[in-house]
Amino acid sequence: MSRTKPALLAACLALMLASPIVAGAQDGAMKHSDTSSNHTSVPKELVGAWTLVSCDNVYPDGHRVELYGPHPEGMWLIDAQGDYMMQMVRATRMPFAAGDKSKGTPDEYRAASMDSNAHFGHVSADAKVMHSEILHASFPNWDGKSGNSSYTINGDLLTYSVAKPSSGAAEGAHGEVVWRRVHS
Repeated sequence: MSRTKPALLAACLALMLASPIVAGAQDGAMKHSDTSSNHTSVPKELVGAWTLVSCDNVYPDGHRVELYGPHPEGMWLIDAQGDYMMQMVRATRMPFAAGDKSKGTPDEYRAASMDSNAHFGHVSADAKVMHSEILHASFPNWDGKSGNSSYTINGDLLTYSVAKPSSGAAEGAHGEVVWRRVHS
């Protein structure tokens, strides 16, 4: 990690913890569904900035598929109220030849969609289960969706499982996402 990344991450985290993470949240534009009232606890160990370690589909026979290739990059910021924003990207991505995202080829659009994932919403947790409410996502099918995932925190690593991955998974596969805590 370059020297500028820790400083940038610390600045983003400080800004996030000091103010709402979504424009308009001060005037009530960010609303949580009724399910958030059932899961309002945000364990202190979840709060903060996390960088992506891996995002894999794991199959019953044990083999893994790296959804964003080797060494994916990403950030997950969670504030003390459980509001979060998350982005994951493939480390090496194909640029659009035209240099204009409105003039991409079908292959460029497909790669841009498959090589990144972003969403924001609310997260809470109890001892073993993380509860998430996605307000908006780069994959529009997730807008307004809620879900539960088992998770563990081991030192600076947070790992959670996704029962049914949204892309590239055959029957019986589950997703596994690993994040590393950022220290300022």
